[in-house]
Amino acid sequence: MVTQQLPLPIGEYGAPSFENYYLADTNREPVAAVERCGRGEGERFLYLWGPAGVGKTHLLLAACQAAAQRGERVAYVPLKRADTLAPEILRGLEAAALVAIDDIDRIAGCRYWEESLLHLYNLSREGPSQLLLASAKKPSGLCLLLPDLRSRLGWGLVYQLQPLDDHQKHAALKLQAAKRGMELPDEVAAFLLRHSDRDMHSLSDLLAQLERASMAAQRRLTIPFVRQVLGIQLR
Repeated sequence: MVTQQLPLPIGEYGAPSFENYYLADTNREPVAAVERCGRGEGERFLYLWGPAGVGKTHLLLAACQAAAQRGERVAYVPLKRADTLAPEILRGLEAAALVAIDDIDRIAGCRYWEESLLHLYNLSREGPSQLLLASAKKPSGLCLLLPDLRSRLGWGLVYQLQPLDDHQKHAALKLQAAKRGMELPDEVAAFLLRHSDRDMHSLSDLLAQLERASMAAQRRLTIPFVRQVLGIQLR
């Protein structure tokens, strides 16, 4: 079951899944490794890193959803919220089948968080739990206080997720729109890429905003309609 402490966030068009993640050829190996985690297979410890917008959070949540659907207990911990959480939230998570901890870089240099994460690693090694971690930086690039934690972070596989190029972002937008039941014409996707922030977080947020506006107005997505809805946000 899903831990009651941190319920998995589910977006407006459903939970992140491997089916609605745009898979670039450069990321096939790390995505396959995360999928194995979702099935309870593969490495016990897996570390993903890369800049914002490459889909780290999406993949962690997709693995958690896959494990939860098999009836396993899972936990997802977003450390971008570390200032509102206590390190004790990691206590007992070694009993879960899959523990996904996001934004590890946010707690680098905070001794209590580092000690709690190190303790979780040590306990997980003795049990059946799998640890799936994500960070903006590779383990050696983190400003950690505890050398032992740096060592633990490299115990399993370490993968870098590569950013999408413009062609791939175009295809990713089309995939997201299709999963939402929307038709996104090529010229509209190209328009969004030319006139908005190009990271996938921003593009996905714009697509969600367009979906709401399209449903409310009963309008198809055209460039004039997009200009009307997003005019003040476009560059």
